[in-house]
Amino acid sequence: MNNTAFHNADILIPNNSIDMNKWAVIACDQYTSEPEYWETTAENVGGNPSSLNLILPEIYLESNDVAERIENIHSAMDEYISNGIFTEYKNAIIYVERIQSNGIVRKGLIGAVDLEEYDFSKGSTSQVRATESTVIERIPPRIKVRQGASLELPHIMILIDDPDNTVIESVDKSAMTKIYDTQLMQNGGSISGYLVPESEQIRIDKALSALAEPDTFNKKYQLDNAPVLLYAMGDGNHSLATAKEFYEQLQKANPDKDFSNHPARYALAEIVNLHSDALKFEAIYRLVYDVDCDKLINGLTESLALSHETAEQWVEIVCNGESDKLYIHNASSNLSVGSLQNYLDGYIKENGGKIDYIHGIDNVKTLALKHNGIAFILPDMDKSQLFPTVIKDGALPRKTFSMGHADDKRFYMEARKIK
Repeated sequence: MNNTAFHNADILIPNNSIDMNKWAVIACDQYTSEPEYWETTAENVGGNPSSLNLILPEIYLESNDVAERIENIHSAMDEYISNGIFTEYKNAIIYVERIQSNGIVRKGLIGAVDLEEYDFSKGSTSQVRATESTVIERIPPRIKVRQGASLELPHIMILIDDPDNTVIESVDKSAMTKIYDTQLMQNGGSISGYLVPESEQIRIDKALSALAEPDTFNKKYQLDNAPVLLYAMGDGNHSLATAKEFYEQLQKANPDKDFSNHPARYALAEIVNLHSDALKFEAIYRLVYDVDCDKLINGLTESLALSHETAEQWVEIVCNGESDKLYIHNASSNLSVGSLQNYLDGYIKENGGKIDYIHGIDNVKTLALKHNGIAFILPDMDKSQLFPTVIKDGALPRKTFSMGHADDKRFYMEARKIK
């Protein structure tokens, strides 16, 4: 078994004494401009055992008490382990069915990804690759959470390009044991998990290996002896990059130690089929604030030669409640989002200001008014272009796309010991 980077793992699930509705909370990188969401989550959880106590929502990543928050996270991990709230499933893969807020079912498999097979650098040829640029500066603060942590909880979602549904959609759950089933808080839908038996794990591994067969891969993408890309990052790239960097730091600090079976070599993740009807690729919009709005817009207009004359790339600018769709005639990237991002990065570096990445047109417009800033609305990306673009051009611009609405992102359920 384990002929690809995806492996079974020793997976922890809260036992039957735990209220799973209060245990499961949404990925830490969501609602980064909406403290109200996280305050409501904390109210819902109360004093109950919850994954909320084991993660650092990124809205608090730069808060003054971040060191205390991280210390509390590590203490809560140790407390939960010592109190025996988990059931450990050895050599496990978990089949997951998530009913999203729109009623569509998203299917996935939870297991461990071998970090030796992952390289997040642009132009990587590894079996597991980033789909968009990784911001190195975002990794060190996240490593502080992982350092000293006894557990990891994944919000990582990795995509496979399986149009014939040979891997996940071929799973037969009728012979499996259901190990959790719960509604999710705050419009998150519901989720159920099933323990995959060894015979089905073998079938899954064979199906993944078939997708990774070099001749099949190169024929599929009309390539000539290109390195196989089997797993493309969907969500949680910086979380996986943090695990990778932490693992490499451990190796450098312990050059004589054998890390071949060390728990830090792996990271828990969910794999999902790119062709799932539940996955809708949507643009991630930009919210820029604490800037001179007129100066930024004038500079952007001049730099990108924005006008109302039709062109292939475009951006809609929303300021003071008024919107204007403009076309880009001096593109600096193959995608509208890249041309915009290149300018914004340079402007903020030189002039200051803040940029946030927001899901949903209504959300970004509302937040632009709230922060007296500018919302930039961008075109969606066709998901069928993801694998070919990453293979041929390397990583996409940072925050190019999102898979669905914020409410439908991964919720923390599973955990794994990393010490």
